Amino acid sequence: YFVQDINAGLKDATEILDEQQLPISSLSKEELEDLIRKLKKASNGLKPILKDQTLSHQALQEALNDPKNGESAFKHLKQQVDGKHRKRDCIFERLQVDIQHLCLNKVPILEREKLPVVGIGKHLCGAATDLALRCLVESYATQYDERNEEPSPKRFKSDKTDTAFNNSTDERSGKNVSENWKPVAGIVIALCCHHRCQWKHYVGREFFRTVGLGPVEFNYFQRMTSWATCGMRETITEASTIDAKSKDQSSDTEEHDQVSNKIECSSDSLQGLLTVEERKQIGRLCKLLIDHGRIKYLQQRGYNAALQYYTDSTVSLENVLLTAVPSQSSVPQPTA
Repeated sequence: YFVQDINAGLKDATEILDEQQLPISSLSKEELEDLIRKLKKASNGLKPILKDQTLSHQALQEALNDPKNGESAFKHLKQQVDGKHRKRDCIFERLQVDIQHLCLNKVPILEREKLPVVGIGKHLCGAATDLALRCLVESYATQYDERNEEPSPKRFKSDKTDTAFNNSTDERSGKNVSENWKPVAGIVIALCCHHRCQWKHYVGREFFRTVGLGPVEFNYFQRMTSWATCGMRETITEASTIDAKSKDQSSDTEEHDQVSNKIECSSDSLQGLLTVEERKQIGRLCKLLIDHGRIKYLQQRGYNAALQYYTDSTVSLENVLLTAVPSQSSVPQPTA
């Protein structure tokens, strides 16, 4: 299932090297204003406030508040989850491969069983999100459709899981088969670290071009996304005075806070041209624009895609979730 650069995108895409990047603080007032003007024009019509889909349950809160839980309770299970869940009716398998080179339709169990896939991701920082999306909807779904001359199975609510998983080849081609069956049943990705996005891997290049933007603007916007988390340390400090943080929460924050070492959030870095609050708003707009390109990419490939908040900003400023399911028009309805 290793295929060199299968999810990398265009190999000849223009990419600005780190040493060629001009610091944002070196831009003149006119250049910065022109860049912000392009950003606002391109994002005109996008809803800056997303739907709050934060989910919670009393049972979860009780577990979170139990001092017996936390780092000490599960540290011995780390890197061993697949082994702890080995049962007859489920399979856990760790694929040790860079997602840039992962060809899902060559994974033995997926190739053999023709199973629908649900992609779930957290900490797929920056470009890794784009690699994952391309891995699912291009490398897997598209190539699956091209290779699969036989119709794929359509499972109904009345079907038992073990029966569906163990159907013979003859049964797969029976009456419950549908040519429009979607190999990718859903996608759920918690977005983060937009400053690590790369134009050559970005799935929304076509969207950027339609709004008059290219690699130069993308390069600036992906760095300006860091302005959205200028309040990261402030938020974490306030939260820590209310409730003690566990070690796993701290490590999660530190991973996303590393960008503060490279991108200054103080007014001095922009010579007082923008206030901290203005930079936060611009940073959030940059993130929204980049994420909207991902939404457009998925929509063009037959998915209903959306952005929503999955947790409160006091918990994490990286609190946006991307979800996608096959559009109803592309999913056949059960027939008698």
